[in-house]
Amino acid sequence: MSMRILTVDDSRMMREMLLMALKGAGFDVVQAEDGEHGLAVLAEHGADVIITDINMPKLDGFGFIERVRGVEQHRATPILVLSTESDAAKKARARDAGATGWIVKPFDAARLVEAIRRVSA
Repeated sequence: MSMRILTVDDSRMMREMLLMALKGAGFDVVQAEDGEHGLAVLAEHGADVIITDINMPKLDGFGFIERVRGVEQHRATPILVLSTESDAAKKARARDAGATGWIVKPFDAARLVEAIRRVSA
């Protein structure tokens, strides 16, 4: 069974790029367009690894990560932040919320796949 990745990003183009990169690497991909939608998709489909943006409408990445960490079965699910931001304070805030790692956009597909395999090992 292939690993399921949940991608949460309000940019349709970014979701498409992630879908192509991850499906191409053999992952099962489920997608959401903001944090609230991400929580619903996660509850319905589950995920082995979550990739989330930070700047999103409704529920941003920080809030999303905190809410995911509040769900017992997802306390240890790896969460990678994929963002155009590279600010140290934001990275620290994401780590405090429960993020596993941080990748700066634009992402390199091979590096992203490598990071997913590393955090899920």
